[in-house]
Amino acid sequence: MGKTTGFKEYLRELPEKRPVAERIRDYREIYLPFPAEKLVRQAARCMDCGVPTCHSGCPLGNLIPDWNDQVYQGRWRAAIDLLHRTNNFPEFTGRLCPAPCEEACVLAVNEPAVTIELIEKEIIEHAFEQGWIVPEPPERRTGKTVAVVGSGPAGLACAQQLNRAGHRVTVFERDDRLGGLLRYGIPDYKMDKAIIDRRLSILAAEGIRFETGVHVGVDLGPEELAPFDAVVLCSGAGLGREMAVPGRELDGVHQAMAYLPLQNRRVAGDDPDGGITARGKRVVVLGGGDTSADCIGNCIREGAARVRNFIKYPEPPEGRPDGQPWPYWSDRLRTTPAHEEGCDRHWSLMATAFLGQGGRVTGVRTVDMAVSGIRENGKPRMAGVPGTERDWPADLVLLAIGFTGPEIGTVVGQYNLALDGQGRIRVDDHFMTSRPGVFAAGDAHLGASLIVWAIAEGREAARGVDRYLMGRSLLPTKGEGDLPGPA
Repeated sequence: MGKTTGFKEYLRELPEKRPVAERIRDYREIYLPFPAEKLVRQAARCMDCGVPTCHSGCPLGNLIPDWNDQVYQGRWRAAIDLLHRTNNFPEFTGRLCPAPCEEACVLAVNEPAVTIELIEKEIIEHAFEQGWIVPEPPERRTGKTVAVVGSGPAGLACAQQLNRAGHRVTVFERDDRLGGLLRYGIPDYKMDKAIIDRRLSILAAEGIRFETGVHVGVDLGPEELAPFDAVVLCSGAGLGREMAVPGRELDGVHQAMAYLPLQNRRVAGDDPDGGITARGKRVVVLGGGDTSADCIGNCIREGAARVRNFIKYPEPPEGRPDGQPWPYWSDRLRTTPAHEEGCDRHWSLMATAFLGQGGRVTGVRTVDMAVSGIRENGKPRMAGVPGTERDWPADLVLLAIGFTGPEIGTVVGQYNLALDGQGRIRVDDHFMTSRPGVFAAGDAHLGASLIVWAIAEGREAARGVDRYLMGRSLLPTKGEGDLPGPA
């Protein structure tokens, strides 16, 4: 490494956030610019650790110590070349990934981890500013055609890799705009949608064809897809987990993904008829994950009267819990910027009924929860505490309690694809489904997961498709060097 003692000399430092009172009045990104000289010091904290476990923490196998060193040396062009070798879209992961690589950082054994995610974001933004990210269409075409269903991170990564291999790729997206959950799930204050459009223009110039407003399985079926030499399903896991409790049918009780896309459309300048709004309402958000936090931030920006967040599990510790040692991902307390903006979090609390009047929700009935054991997956087993029922006022309830898998009533069912016990599309080691020539990747195969896993799956699925079409593949697997691409 360029500065072997950097981790002893510099403290972990992150960009400042815009003041809460300012940022809740708009949907612009939260974090302020980070000076280049500070970033160099952050890169210098990357240790000469011998065995960089950050590699194993990253599903993409990003070459983290290598590009950290290049940033410290001031070799930004080399840094983006290394970053793009394993990650098609560092501008997405640098903003949205929860950074399992940082949990696995050797320095994180007893010190704050290297700011890997921040450095990743700054590398790609510097490259765009310098004009280094330009279309790189393939030098040859194979004559093979591939349909990719879904334009989220898995679909876009798969499409770019297949296009680099020389195949003609068409991406079908059922929404009116491209990007999947990046477009209609992630709030603008976490990632401005111009960041997506900037990358999409590169992909289109490289020769990828995009068709929006096409719902595969409804507008197109297996017959219409038959002319393609292969099909890749990257359609996500959009089925929200339900709650079978009294009052679920009340107006004002909605799945989170019924609300978030509407709000993103409003921010984009659309004017959806009717729809769900939090303005002036007492809001209860159920669930403790990223989707829950996204709902909270949007509701606050809409002008909700009050936002409460109910989480079934007990409040986790701020440090690593016992039984979750380094370098594994830990269930520690994580407070997002949305939680800082005026949300009341309540732990060990579960909704048992939704109360209403005249067909509309007016409140939530809860019971306190206590740990009654440990499940096989290590999660605590929770049970209600008798006599702790409480009623809370609510005009809007958003369910952000997870997702159960892909929609099976359309193309998944039409292809009669085999599913696993959790409703996810089953694939082999090369990402092919039970139907030859049909592949699946991302959340459709994994279940709802991280953006970095979606990109990794899209890349691996592209390698499987290329191997199926050509008998072998020169596309990389995790952590390997890529074919020539942007930058």
